[in-house]
Amino acid sequence: MKAKSDIGLLGLAVMGQNLVLNMNDHGYTVSVFNRTPAKTRAFKSGPAAGRDSVIAAYDLEEFVQSLKQPRRVMLMVKAGHVVDNFISMLVPLLDPGDIIIDGGNSHFPDTTRRTHDLAQKGLLYIGTGVSGGEEGARHGPSIMPGGNKKAWPAVRDIFRSIAAKTPNGEPCCDWIGPDGAGHYVKMIHNGIEYGDMQLIAETYHLLHAGCGVSTEELGAVFERWNSGELESFLIEITAEILTVKDTDGTPLVEHILDAAGQKGTGKWTGIDALELGVPVTLIVEAVFSRALSSYKSERQEASRHFSAPNIPFSGSRNAFVEKVRTALYAAKIVSYAQGFMQISAAAHQNDWKLDYGSIARMWRAGCIIRSRFLGEITRAFEDNPKLKNLLLAPFFADAVRKAAPAWREVVIEAVRLGIPVPALSSALAFFDGYRSETLPANIVQAQRDYFGAHTYERTDHPRGEFFHTDWTGTGGDVSAGSYNA
Repeated sequence: MKAKSDIGLLGLAVMGQNLVLNMNDHGYTVSVFNRTPAKTRAFKSGPAAGRDSVIAAYDLEEFVQSLKQPRRVMLMVKAGHVVDNFISMLVPLLDPGDIIIDGGNSHFPDTTRRTHDLAQKGLLYIGTGVSGGEEGARHGPSIMPGGNKKAWPAVRDIFRSIAAKTPNGEPCCDWIGPDGAGHYVKMIHNGIEYGDMQLIAETYHLLHAGCGVSTEELGAVFERWNSGELESFLIEITAEILTVKDTDGTPLVEHILDAAGQKGTGKWTGIDALELGVPVTLIVEAVFSRALSSYKSERQEASRHFSAPNIPFSGSRNAFVEKVRTALYAAKIVSYAQGFMQISAAAHQNDWKLDYGSIARMWRAGCIIRSRFLGEITRAFEDNPKLKNLLLAPFFADAVRKAAPAWREVVIEAVRLGIPVPALSSALAFFDGYRSETLPANIVQAQRDYFGAHTYERTDHPRGEFFHTDWTGTGGDVSAGSYNA
């Protein structure tokens, strides 16, 4: 009798193929299926050639029947209705206790819905974030599973064996939490990724266009930065990108159109932040920066109407490069601080009991935002599991305190030169707002009460007591009440 497979993977795009090879390398027999049979044949005769324990199936029922019970079916397909379509096809073929795993970038409310719907049918569902791109999928990604915890024991060994490992050998995979918690954490990971990428792009632009540092020189600058506290995957690949030449010998990056795309996870992060009332200003600015970049033809027209300030950079270029490095480091800390603020707010909203140190540990290797200081984030939450904000952790408080003067100088110089730095400056504005005991929201509340009788609290009374003033003398004593939309 033919041996049954340990797990089945449905969807053979690059991520799916590489996960199959990764699982197979770790001793697991894997069944594969793709709705286009030609793609299954091409995979089996190409990347999986000679691997007898990669089993090709050309019919969905054959695919399901090839799996050991409880059956584990992992979907690596496009998020949205495609996932629902495959689930509806799989359900009649599965038995109670079987497990469906969604490894795509699904929106977390969809994962919550699917988890509950399938539980009513006796099936277990996992929505898991998988980060690391093609290389990570092949050699070790960061894996962030959530959903029905009854399924975790059946997939734990597979996931943790194929996951990336931290420098001390810990797998970058652990159970996140119920419902859509796994996909939520992956969404925030991607939001931080948006912020990091925009910050790096702004430092490149400021030094290149504002200070005249050549692309070749910047490649060396980023390589040097990657050997210090900024060490990270994104800094590493930026250094490499800046050294690649086009066919004419000029830097390839200078021939790439400045119009960035996006797939939606950054937008989801921003929308959910607004719903929760969490000020993830840097991530949202990064999303809007991509949106603005897409207005290429309009920007070209506007550039003919509005010239840049005719102010050359003055001062020591080397000293300014160091200040930019410092500003980038401080802003990156804010990016992660905002991301964990949002995860914490979502956990409170959804009654998820999350381990923030474990989440940081899962991001230390394999994923796109892996960086040196994620180890410090892990330690910060281990030292104080109830930490309200990363900016209050001693290590990061000290780092930002030391970086602030250079950070301010960099933003001022960018404004003087007319170089847009929305992420760097919004991160600084957030920091200044967060560290301020007093903000001008009293004026906002007075305005709201003036035109809409929305009431206000007073500094000389306990929180939770609300007052209304008849500002015009004609409004009377009736107020609109106080609430948050």
